[in-house]
Amino acid sequence: MKMQGRTVAYRKSRRSHERCDATLTGKRAARDDVSAESSTEFPDRLSVMEVRLQAQDDEITLLKSSLADAPRKLRLHDQQIPLLKQQLIAVNPAAARVLNQSGYVDGFTKPCRLSTSSLDGFHHTSNRVRRNSEKSRDSQEKTKQRLSKKAASSTNLLTRSPSLESRAKDLISTTGSQGSRRGTQSQSIKMFIRGRPITMYIPSNILNYEELRMDLPSQKLDLDWVYGYRGRDCRANLYLLPSGEAVYFIACVVVLYHISNQTQRHYRKHTDCVRCLAIHPDKVRVASGQTAGVDKDGKPLQPFVHIWDSKTLVTLQQIGLGTFERGVGALAFSSSDAGTFLCVIDDSNEHMLSVWDWNKHMKHVEVKSTNEAVLAVDFSPTDTNNIISCGKSHVYFWTMSAGTLTKKQGIFGKYKKPKFVLCFVFSLTGDVLTGDSEGNILTWGKSAADTKTLGKGAKETFQIMKQTRAHEGSVFTMCILQGGAILSGGGKDRKIIRWSADLAPERECEIPEKFGAVRTIADVDGEELLVGTTRNAILRGTFSDGFVAIVQGHVDEMWGLAAHPTQNIFLTCGNDRQVCVWNAEDHKLDWCTTLEESGLCADFSPNGAVVSVGLSTGRWVVLDLQTKEVMSDLIDGNEQLSVMRYSPDGSFLAVGSHDNFIYIYNVTEGGRRYTRFGKCTGHSSFITHLDWSKDGKYIMSNSGDYEILYWDVTSGCKLLRNRFESKDREWASYTCVLGFHVMGVWLEGSDGTDINALCRSHSESMVAVADDFCKVHLFQYPCPKPKAPSYKYEGHGSHVTNVRFTHNDSHLLSMGGKDTCILQWRVKGTGTGDHSKEHLASSSSVFSSSCSPVNGT
Repeated sequence: MKMQGRTVAYRKSRRSHERCDATLTGKRAARDDVSAESSTEFPDRLSVMEVRLQAQDDEITLLKSSLADAPRKLRLHDQQIPLLKQQLIAVNPAAARVLNQSGYVDGFTKPCRLSTSSLDGFHHTSNRVRRNSEKSRDSQEKTKQRLSKKAASSTNLLTRSPSLESRAKDLISTTGSQGSRRGTQSQSIKMFIRGRPITMYIPSNILNYEELRMDLPSQKLDLDWVYGYRGRDCRANLYLLPSGEAVYFIACVVVLYHISNQTQRHYRKHTDCVRCLAIHPDKVRVASGQTAGVDKDGKPLQPFVHIWDSKTLVTLQQIGLGTFERGVGALAFSSSDAGTFLCVIDDSNEHMLSVWDWNKHMKHVEVKSTNEAVLAVDFSPTDTNNIISCGKSHVYFWTMSAGTLTKKQGIFGKYKKPKFVLCFVFSLTGDVLTGDSEGNILTWGKSAADTKTLGKGAKETFQIMKQTRAHEGSVFTMCILQGGAILSGGGKDRKIIRWSADLAPERECEIPEKFGAVRTIADVDGEELLVGTTRNAILRGTFSDGFVAIVQGHVDEMWGLAAHPTQNIFLTCGNDRQVCVWNAEDHKLDWCTTLEESGLCADFSPNGAVVSVGLSTGRWVVLDLQTKEVMSDLIDGNEQLSVMRYSPDGSFLAVGSHDNFIYIYNVTEGGRRYTRFGKCTGHSSFITHLDWSKDGKYIMSNSGDYEILYWDVTSGCKLLRNRFESKDREWASYTCVLGFHVMGVWLEGSDGTDINALCRSHSESMVAVADDFCKVHLFQYPCPKPKAPSYKYEGHGSHVTNVRFTHNDSHLLSMGGKDTCILQWRVKGTGTGDHSKEHLASSSSVFSSSCSPVNGT
């Protein structure tokens, strides 16, 4: 299965897009913090530089791994020569004599010029053989010297030239396959990743690999639940519908969460991260705008806005495709004309403002807004022709007339000009109230122009009538209640304050620090409120009773995911240093603790009493699920840990590190005591994945240079040199992304990092794959042939970092990276995996004599 070494264009563009997205949204978050003013300069140039830097880092990693790997490969080749010699002795003793006389140099055969007739009968004279032997001995010392001087440069050449590297590894692989076991040992195929050959040995129960048929799995996935909320860098994205459902978004999904019934529905027509929401005056139709995204070749995709029915989830209109750039930053329906128009501001450099007659799919007017970031836009509630927008250091008052838009900039005059105008609302008297990064609420009223202040030619415009000190830090959001009262939410002080119509403070409360600052407020009934926070939580409560979280999530990139062996609970951890334990049945967060460092991997012990979490510094901790206390705290190396895995009986724990080692621990006292047993040494790059055999004696591991190694743990963490001997071994879990049974999950042209994780179901009938293109795939298991069909599922807005099946395969859990989103998929359909196994075993009645490399997937 030859995988040509495609560049990492998509992955790097995708990550670059996320960084760009983070920069653009960081504009919004930074506008809440004065110190971030310069963070949005030159995003394109920065993205290009980051892409180049990452590509160079990848090349350096491969060069280092190949250089470190060369001595071991040479030793391996040297060990294979006795096997070749034994085979030649068995075939023809005369050949063995010639081979003995010809000599060997550091594991490389010095060839004798033997004709075909020589190999068949060896009729050459003894003088000819003697001359060959003498030539070989004369050149032996010279060859040794050349090899010692050029080892490093040869390794470099192999790494830079995939074709040369393939030939060298083919030689090693071919020599290994010509050992004492002829016939069956030749049953191997190769897959290529970035030009690097990986030999896969075919299990004995597969009688004819060529006749294997790859089918779609008998099961499918349905999105069951979405954990998380995007509050860290978006605003005005939480609304309450008359149906009792809260509307918000995360990743590519708009969630409709029924608060009383605790059920979710999902609008899933977006192709990339949703960035903004607007509710139609009828409280039924919803507009949602998304970011641009990139395709598999790294080319930007076009953003758009969907208008859809919240009752039926049917898309009514798609507007702006080919019009907007980078993404959609702000949306608003008109209200005085029953929502005929939709105002959109995109994330282009000029932040184009356009007004659409959305029902007719017609753009009414478009104009450049400003080169500064824009945070909010809305129509006047009494006049569709009046629009207001605000953002970095500005507030604009727009007038729409005869197909054109004209703007007047708000003049701050004697008042201090804020770094950011973050939000605004219309009072019942027609004034405009703005909240800014200085903690003030400014009241803008329409009056005759002061020509001394505004200059000649100025006409009637909005001027500041009043300044009200509201919060310490920024005023992130404001909300008008039914009777004219106003709610404001603060950043640094985390306060929610209720003001009278004339801005006299009436009540206030403070939300808990662990939830962050107030991002947005939605009124439920005048007393009860919904509050979205900057730490991706949605709170429900009142001024008198306080607030509790009804939605929670991580706030930074996540990698660690583990499912409990007997219960419907799972654990997640990430760069926000949070370890969260979730109840998959009740769809809620059971408990959460904060560690001193980022958590990157985790695994439950087989008895389910404890869970081990690997951290970013080589530390790992063991948590008791009942007491939530740290039972053990150990350190292995000083580099990040990438995988934790208990043996099936729980007697061992394997810890895979970025220092290229796998540390093995004896586990006693039900998972509460750990003593070092040994260390698996042999990988030439960082450990990425590993699995235990069903008998708990062996480990299969993958590394960053696309290597598959096998280890005999019980015999002292011994590296098994002959990988052929492990071809029929059964594995308790299958999370290694490289292996014969999962070859078919790799797409043609993959670069080795396109698949971040995979997981075989407990029934061994399907395998789920988390890729770098925001997709979750479901394949049949085993999946050993190229171009295997799969079901593909969308919803994540970032690279999918991990997948796990729950203990009874009822659900699949997938985790996004930068989108901080956890998706829970319901597994539908029947299938136990027995059919797949039977099919593999009965594909043919005899072994095929040889198996050619498979080209492409």
